[in-house]
Amino acid sequence: MIRFLQTEGPVKKIVLSGLLLLICAAMVIAFVPGGLGGDLTGTPGKGVIAKVSGEDITVEQVRDAARQMAQQQAAQYGQNASMIMPFLMQQATQRAADNLIDRQALLTEAQHMGLKATPQEVKDELQHGRYAEFFFPGGNFIGEAEYKNLLQQHNLSPEVFESNVGKEVMITKLQALITGGASVSDAAVQQEFKKENTKVKFDYAIIKEDDIKKGLHPTTEELKAYYDSHQQNYKNSIPEKRKVKYVAIDTGKIKDSVQVTPDELQAYYNQHRDQYRVAEQAKVSHILIKMPLPGPDGKVDEKGVADAERRAEDLLKQLKSGAKFEDLAKKYSEDPGSAKEGGSLGWIGKGRTVPEFEKAAFSQPKGQIGDLVKSSYGFHIIRVDDRQDAHMKSLDEVKGEIEPILRQQKAQDLAQKQADDLLQAAKTQGLDAAAAAKNLPLVSSDFFGRRDIVPGLGPAPQFMDAVFGAAEKSPPEIAPTSQGFAVFQLLSIKPPATPAFDEVKAKVEEQFKNERAGVLLTQKTQELSDRAKAAHDLKKAAKELGAQIKTSDFVLPDGQVPEIGSMGGEVSVAFTMKPGDISGPIRSGTNGAVISVLEVQSPTDADFAAKRDQIREQLLQGKQQELFGLFVNNLRDQMEKSGKIKINQDELKTLTHAGTEQGM
Repeated sequence: MIRFLQTEGPVKKIVLSGLLLLICAAMVIAFVPGGLGGDLTGTPGKGVIAKVSGEDITVEQVRDAARQMAQQQAAQYGQNASMIMPFLMQQATQRAADNLIDRQALLTEAQHMGLKATPQEVKDELQHGRYAEFFFPGGNFIGEAEYKNLLQQHNLSPEVFESNVGKEVMITKLQALITGGASVSDAAVQQEFKKENTKVKFDYAIIKEDDIKKGLHPTTEELKAYYDSHQQNYKNSIPEKRKVKYVAIDTGKIKDSVQVTPDELQAYYNQHRDQYRVAEQAKVSHILIKMPLPGPDGKVDEKGVADAERRAEDLLKQLKSGAKFEDLAKKYSEDPGSAKEGGSLGWIGKGRTVPEFEKAAFSQPKGQIGDLVKSSYGFHIIRVDDRQDAHMKSLDEVKGEIEPILRQQKAQDLAQKQADDLLQAAKTQGLDAAAAAKNLPLVSSDFFGRRDIVPGLGPAPQFMDAVFGAAEKSPPEIAPTSQGFAVFQLLSIKPPATPAFDEVKAKVEEQFKNERAGVLLTQKTQELSDRAKAAHDLKKAAKELGAQIKTSDFVLPDGQVPEIGSMGGEVSVAFTMKPGDISGPIRSGTNGAVISVLEVQSPTDADFAAKRDQIREQLLQGKQQELFGLFVNNLRDQMEKSGKIKINQDELKTLTHAGTEQGM
């Protein structure tokens, strides 16, 4: 199972909470557990997105992968994450399905080619690959118990996880085979180096679209003519709006009045006892003096070992003479992670350290410094700061954790029941009478669009979907909101409408100006370029047309220039020009520009020598990615044509639509 992972090493403090979720997300997206086989001619059934060589890729797998992808992406939106989540889910669903299908196709091909992953290769991947920082922080295994515990928190067993790592190794081998023949010529490296490191300095004249817009004053007749000629742009531009009456059931308000009984606390505690077990722990500080590592011949420098022991003994004597442990640890300990903490490793459990260290940590008297402890890493001076026997946290200790959970659960259940009861009453008595009978406030909304926020409900995509999916004169319905539930009835619908000219005159004027200014900017920039080239003088042409003239610093292709911005896009023409050349018209955002190159600064041979290998590797990686991408596309295309990949478009369409509703 995991025994082959157990290696020696000193303890390093590391916070892993939440990070394993990223690993599991990657694993779910990358692999579908299960072997090859099955009915190759079978059509994907309900609940199955695709079959790849007989293996099912299920709706649940795609949904889980999409949710993890969307949640990671949503993190950058902060407080607005919940509002944008439905859109992110819709995008992530297709990507997740494609990733799962591609990966399973690659795994099929790898197995077809006879590629395998040995236990040692799996070990190496866990210990030195992308998972090393999670399971081998600082090169030291976190311990079998902690390893299993972290996997169990995400419904993964070591066997399944390590099997999936093996599949990843197989796909990596396949990728190496496909891209192994990629190469980059010296000429390509030289060309790329020159392209990336040549600098230019230039004059540039700027014409701003905003300045042109300020001089535009269209008449009402011109605007009306523009409106008439662009009718299609305004057709049904006023979105459909709906009006409802509703009763909001707020879970938060119900929670304030919910009481949790001692029996309920005890029952929850009994059902979740495993969560409150605390293993035997020791709070430890140490000072490490490292021994020299074995040389190429496998032998250790005994002189170096003796010197390390002598230094450790000297520190131990200082401590016994009254020196402060924390001061010596910060100054002399060669375990940088704990040294900056005055030697403190915090609380550790069994199975987290090398045997020699563990034996001392769990046998030394509390508060005392023991004799030197030698491990394969060096000599440790260990102080046991505190010790805690294995025990079960009492109900009193965890009551503060349990009570909010139970209150939320009970409030949710009560809110659901209250909403269900109200809905049943509303269907027989009408919503007004049912709300009055239960003394619940009934709100009649103004007309609102699908993307609006209804006052009192907050962002509520499921409520909006229910409202805009309801038929006129339909009976009351129930829908979740961000705060609980709402029982609503559709009152009226305003269909999409085309606004009259007077209603959108301001918008028409803005669009007219934007369009006209864009045309004039193109014309003026072209005229500026033509005049500058004719006179061989950009400054003179700029003065004649009232354009601003500026001079850049020496700039690289990835640089920025004020009022031009990035040197990519049209302005990159500067790197193909010679001193004295004048460019054609350049569009940079809302500005027009013409440039005249002053100097070109080529990189030196010394610069090339320093960056040659880096550029070669960069180009090689790009070529390898391109080759592998083509291979994946061709493989998938062939497997789809041969029937080895069958996609259930109906299920995928349903799931994509559901993703926008769930948003979570």
